[in-house]
Order: sequence, then structure tokens, then C-alpha cells
Amino acid sequence: MRIRYDFVKKIFKRSDDNVPAATDSGAGSTNEDSSAPGEKRSQRMPKDKPVKEGSRSTKNVSASKAKPKPAKAWSRDQFPVEPVEGKQRFHDFDLPDAVMHAIADLNFKYCSDIQSATLIESLEGRDMIGKAQTGTGKTAAFLISIITDLLDYPLEHKAAKGVPRALIIAPTRELALQIASDAEETGKYADISVVALVGGMDYEKQRKQLAVRPVDIIVATPGRLIDFIRSSSVDLGDVEVLVLDEADRMLSMGFIPDVRTIIRHTPRKGDRQTLLYSATFTDDIMNLAQQWTVDAKVIEIAPEQKSTDSVKQLVYLVSRQDKYKLLRNFMQLNQLHRVIVFGNRRDETRRLAERLQKDGLKAALMSGEIAQQKRLKTLEDFREGRINILVATDVAGRGIHVDAISHVINYSLPEDADDYVHRIGRTGRAGSKGTSISFATEDDAFLLPEIEEVAGVKMECVYPDPNLLEPV
Repeated sequence: MRIRYDFVKKIFKRSDDNVPAATDSGAGSTNEDSSAPGEKRSQRMPKDKPVKEGSRSTKNVSASKAKPKPAKAWSRDQFPVEPVEGKQRFHDFDLPDAVMHAIADLNFKYCSDIQSATLIESLEGRDMIGKAQTGTGKTAAFLISIITDLLDYPLEHKAAKGVPRALIIAPTRELALQIASDAEETGKYADISVVALVGGMDYEKQRKQLAVRPVDIIVATPGRLIDFIRSSSVDLGDVEVLVLDEADRMLSMGFIPDVRTIIRHTPRKGDRQTLLYSATFTDDIMNLAQQWTVDAKVIEIAPEQKSTDSVKQLVYLVSRQDKYKLLRNFMQLNQLHRVIVFGNRRDETRRLAERLQKDGLKAALMSGEIAQQKRLKTLEDFREGRINILVATDVAGRGIHVDAISHVINYSLPEDADDYVHRIGRTGRAGSKGTSISFATEDDAFLLPEIEEVAGVKMECVYPDPNLLEPV
């Protein structure tokens, strides 16, 4: 039996009134970072910028570039990468051996477009505004730059607890946790301390992490970071590098007032390096970037192709309690070999992966809580067919670039319609056809009209066959 989603509201007794109203971001003309910067910085400040003794902006770093100790029992000769015309190697940058060793472990041979374009600028200490989406390699780019900076310009004195040298702000807990995990992987040979401060997790545990040892990099969501600032557990006065990731999402989620508050606690622009990333360059984003940066280099990377012509899209109207039965029976009846199942939250995807594994299906979890090395191993198993099902969150899913994925299943409809486009973009690649199946329940069917508008396609909504709802 088929039904258009125009009637979904009647079936589930929901209305578009359930859609949350847009939150005022507060992105106005107020410039809390408008104090005139010091001397224009085109290279690392400690190297070429005089500062007054005792000033916070001295950052207590060496005046000359320090030579980091090479990674123990390793040299870049153990990681040969042949030059290829039109491709940039990480070898082509003057990166410390400790960073190159981590890059070798991750098997990063050639830079992505955003990496080659941004590393040239960020390694010179310039402010930068980058237009790129998650999954393009931008996280690795700014982490490589930050860790190189920390190694090249070590502190002259013992670092204080709760006083980071680099601060990365992300809009969501999941993204912040994934960035922190990636930072630990990238800095594992550099004795870099990373702490994630995110909401929805144990505050006291995070406070104790700050109290145990000095921290080099803090990755945080805005609200939780403000909590730590107000409790005097974190002092941002010595931040050398500030990264604002997914600034457009922070704007749409109403976090800009919090971000402004945070930036007021950092050194003024010109006395810190600021890297801002956004998937879109709206007027509001560019106005904010102008307030927070000095002579920033603007770098745009073409977004992912949003064509959905190669993907068949289907919606199953199902009750919440029948979702897992539908998923499991669909997988078993169709004998699918390479599928990505998307959920909205880490806890949801974790439980789903564990349940599929318990029922004998070859499933694995991909989310921000998984260490990058393990994620790479999981992706390799997925490519080689040792795993048939990846259960992923949106943040982790954008980093999945595997051909011949036959199906994408939206176990939960994404709250952001753009995430739907990114999800189904994992299938129907390289000229092949793919299928996207979404489960719509009484809780989230109201999201379908916006998804259809953004995806540019009319959704086919059906009730599942009874055999797909058999008990499991």
C-alpha cells in the first residue's frame, strides 16, 4: 500500500507545528574582538613579532624555531611516497618527524584539496577562512598545523594546568569528541595533551582531566566551555591557535553569543591565529569571520555533488517499536553485502550495532567515540567484505568514501535536511546505482517535506510488507 507523505501528518497525527522555530543567532555587528591588533602577522608571532615583557600575548614561547626531537626509532625514510604530478605530499611540507610518524601510521600519503590549500597558509601562522564540509580532510589539516606549531615553538617554562595553547570549538558533542580522538592520534608521538570538554557527559570527570596535567589542546562545545571558564578551571589567555569548526552550524544552532563570550577570554585577534571553517559562506558567517580574524586568507573547496539521480529513494512508514524488526528482516531477506545504517546519536548507533552483532550480522560501529586507528581498520574490513554493515553517525559517515555501497538506511531521519543529502551521497557513486531507505515514525515524519525540498526529489512513501515486520 502506497501513501504520499502529504498524508503522513494525518496518519501519525502530527503537524508542521512540531518543527522547531529557527533560533536567533545573535550574529550582529557587535565586534567584541575589534581591538586594534598589534603588528600584522604573516608568520609565527614568536618568530617575528616583538611583544612587551610580561604581556599575556608573549605566550612564553621560544624566540627561535626549536628542533623537536625525532620520533624514537623512526625516520621518514620508512614512509616513502612517490611524487605524483598534480598531487601534494605531506612530505612536501616541513613537518616534524613526530607528526610525519603519525601521518605514516594513518597512511595519509597525499593531501586532499582542502589540506593542500590550507596547510600552506596555516603553517605560516596566517588567519584563514575555509569553506569545506566534514569528510574532506579539514580536521587533519588543522590538527597537523596545530601540533606542528606546538612542537616548533615550545614553551620556555612549565605549562600551567587548565591553560591550553590551542582551542578548537565545535557545535556538537559528537564532532568535538571525534576531533579530540583525531588529535590524540595525530599527536601521539609528540607528547601532546588533549582534553575534550563537552556537554551531556560527566562534568567532574572532565574537571579532573584538567587538574591532572597541563593541557595543550582543548576541544569543546560552547556551553560546556563557558561552564569551565566561569568556574576558573580553564584560562584561555594563552591560546595561540583558535579553530572554529562548522561555524555555519554554530550560527544556525544559536551558539554565536556563547562563541563571542569565549573569544573575549582569548588573546585579541592578531595575537592569536584564527582558523574558521564553514560549509557555507553566508553574509553572517563572513561578517563574523571579519570580526575575529586579521587579513584572513579565504579558501573555498567545491562542495560535494548533491545530485541524487543515481539513488533510488524510498520511505517506510513504520512504528517506533517495529523499526529494528524492519531493519533486521530487510537485511536478512535481501542478503545485502555493503550497507551503511545511519542514526542521529552515538548512543543510538552503539546500541544498534551491538544488537545487529548479537543477531549474527556482520556489523560495526563508526562514530566519534571510536579512535581513528580503529575507524581506519573498520573501513578496511568494510571494503574487503569482512563487515557488511556500518552503523554510523553523521559526523563519522561523511568520512566514509567506499565504492559499491548498495544501500544507505536512515534508521532515524536526520534533523538537518542537508545531512540527508550527505548520507545518501555514500551510495550511487562512481557511476553506479544505489538505494536509500528511510524509516519514518510518528516522531519524525514531519521532517520529510524539508528533506524532499533540499534533496530535490519526491519521496515514495510505503508501508512495509508484513513479512518485514515478523518478530525477531
